[in-house]
Amino acid sequence: MAEIVRMPKLSDTMTEGVVAAWHKNVGDVVESGELLAEIETDKATMEFESFQDGVLLHKGIETGDTAPVDSVLCILGKKGENIKKLLANEAKAASVKSQPKANGNATSVPVQAASSEETKQKAPVAPSPIIAPVISSNTRVIASPLAKKLADKLGLSLDRIPGSGDGGRVVKRDVENFKMASAAGMPVISQEKFTEVGVSQMRKTIARRLAESKFSAPHFYLSISIDMSNAMQARKAINDQGLYKVSFNDMVVKAAAVALRKHTAVNSSWLEDKIRYNEHVNIGVAVAVEDGLLVPVVRFADSKSFATIGEEVRAFADKA
Repeated sequence: MAEIVRMPKLSDTMTEGVVAAWHKNVGDVVESGELLAEIETDKATMEFESFQDGVLLHKGIETGDTAPVDSVLCILGKKGENIKKLLANEAKAASVKSQPKANGNATSVPVQAASSEETKQKAPVAPSPIIAPVISSNTRVIASPLAKKLADKLGLSLDRIPGSGDGGRVVKRDVENFKMASAAGMPVISQEKFTEVGVSQMRKTIARRLAESKFSAPHFYLSISIDMSNAMQARKAINDQGLYKVSFNDMVVKAAAVALRKHTAVNSSWLEDKIRYNEHVNIGVAVAVEDGLLVPVVRFADSKSFATIGEEVRAFADKA
């Protein structure tokens, strides 16, 4: 019997996923434990293995498309099995789920349909007035009088000049810029052009988290200048021993952790109706990756040595 395979929830924060790649085509035999697809989550791209045997009868999500968790990823079943009823039931369930729930306190009020006679007697709605644009004498281009005069003087055709005024209106500076660009042999762009590129789940999550961080908690900023001469000497002395290597990043993480331990008021969280003063110290370390930014956390950093902090950060970077 055909079974629906749904978009899995591969992380605690995952609400939707992207099919990065399919490893099976419709009609292929799929065995339990065999790689079926690659799913891009908000954290990483992960391999998804089939949990059952069967033939791939239907793909619910094409490569590169995004879909919420629990939506139909694909259907597995016996070769030639009819899945139309299964898809129809799924579509019906999705339609019911998307309908807004009725308010229990609301009462329905019957609406009486107007009779045909009443409909005839209704006054027609007047159309919105149309404001005629200011156009040039040749009725092809919107242009200011100064722009027209200058274009005539320079022997330029207004329909070749892109306008920067309201509604694309050609103004005097547009004519001047067009003349300068033409004299210099530069191309004159007459319309806006752009390229749109879809973003990965990771980039969506980065944007959402940054926005949440910026707008959901109060911010204030402090700055201080620090003489790092002693830190540089200490780092060199430690590294010269050859036991382990310490980076300036390790020292900054440790310093931030010690500062948070000392100034507990800073190590707090805003929870709308209360403030939580954290007794533990965790430090997030930004790690740049090809598709964006990950921020792994060094937990209890105030109690860890330079060497331990360095090892954890390097391990996080390798995983990222």
